[in-house]
Amino acid sequence: MKNMLALLFVLTSTIAYSQDSFNGLGVGLDNLFRLSKAKTRSISAENPTGEKGKGGMAKEGVASNNARDLGQGWKVNPYVVIDPGKTYTLAEITGSGAIQHIWLTPTGTWRYSILRMYWDDESQPSVEVPLGDFFGMGWGEYSQLNSLAVTVNPGSAFNSYWVMPFKKKCRVTIENINTEKVTIFYQIDYTLTDVPDDAAYFHAQFRRTNPVKYKDVFTIVDNIKGRGHYVGTYLAWGVHNNGWWGEGEIKFFMDGDKDFPTINGTGTEDYFCGSYDFDTKKKEPAIDMTAYTEFSTAYAGLHQVVRGDGHYKVMQRFGMYRWHITDPIRFEQDLRVTIQDLGWRSGGRYLPQQSDISAVAYWYQSEPHNPFPKLPSKDELEVN
Repeated sequence: MKNMLALLFVLTSTIAYSQDSFNGLGVGLDNLFRLSKAKTRSISAENPTGEKGKGGMAKEGVASNNARDLGQGWKVNPYVVIDPGKTYTLAEITGSGAIQHIWLTPTGTWRYSILRMYWDDESQPSVEVPLGDFFGMGWGEYSQLNSLAVTVNPGSAFNSYWVMPFKKKCRVTIENINTEKVTIFYQIDYTLTDVPDDAAYFHAQFRRTNPVKYKDVFTIVDNIKGRGHYVGTYLAWGVHNNGWWGEGEIKFFMDGDKDFPTINGTGTEDYFCGSYDFDTKKKEPAIDMTAYTEFSTAYAGLHQVVRGDGHYKVMQRFGMYRWHITDPIRFEQDLRVTIQDLGWRSGGRYLPQQSDISAVAYWYQSEPHNPFPKLPSKDELEVN
C-alpha cells in the first residue's frame, strides 16, 4: 500500500509540474484544452514580419493587377518570387518561442531551392537541405505523404509540423541556385513564449552519394557532437541493378562507438517499418509479378515508388521515411548513422550495390553544433 501511495504521489507531482510549466510550445490532444500565455503569430508574404494586426496591408504587390478593382486587403501580395542566385528570408523572428508549422508550395526544381534555418546568434545553419528533400520529395515528383511530422498534399503542398524552439531569434531562408525564377506561396506559424532551459534545437542535414562505392556504406549523417536525440530519416534511393535492393542494415554509432554500433538494424525495409521487400503479392513461380506497395503512416512509410516508363525514364526510385517520435535515439556525446547498400546476387549471396542514395537526417541537440559538410553543387544535386 505504501508503494502504491508513493507511486501515486510521483504521478500527481509530475502532472502538476507539467501543468504549471505549460507554455504552449507544442500542443497535442493531451493538452489541447490548456490555456496558455503564449502568443500566436504567423508570417507569410501578406505579413512578412508576423506583427500583430499587420496582415494584408500591402497596397502594391505581385498581384496588384489582379486586385486592381478591390485594392488594399484583397490578396495584393500573396507570394514571393526569388530570382536566380538570390536568397530570400522567409522569416526573421526576435524573441523566444518556436516554429510550430510550415506550409509552402514552390515552383521550379525542388532540389535547386535550398532551405536553411538559423537559431539564435549562430552563423552556420542548423538546417541546410534542398526544399523537396526536407519534405520527403527528393525525386522532384509529387507523392502524397501523410505522417505526424510531415505531410505533402495535392498538388505540391509541403507541410512540416516539427517543433523548432529558439531562445533569442530565428531566421529561415531559401536560396534559389537555379537559372530560373522560383515562385513560393508560404506561411510559417509560430508562438512567442518562454522556452525551457532543457529545450534542444532542431537540426536537419542533407547527404547524397551517387554512386555508393563498391563494398562501401552510405553515411546518413556523421560528426554530430553534443547531447541530443535523433528523430528522423528520409531516404531517396535510386537502384542501378536488378533484384531486391534493400538488404542493408542501418547502424547507429553513439557515444564513442568505433567499429560496432549500439543499434544495429536487420534490413532496410525493416527499419522503415515494413517487411519482405515491401511486397504484398505472393512470390510463387506461377505468378509473374510482385508489387511494391506504397504506404504512409504516422511514423514510417514507403510513400513513393517511381517505377519508370521503359523509355527515357528507366530508373527505379524509392522514397522512405522513419520518424523516431515515440522512440527518439538519445546520445550524450556523438552520433554517426550509416546504412549498407546491399542487394542479392547469384548463389544466394549478398550484392554490394552502387546505388544513388540521398538522405535527410533530423535531430535535436544542444548548441553549438559542428559545421555541416559543404552542400553538393547544383550539378551534383541534379536528378537524372
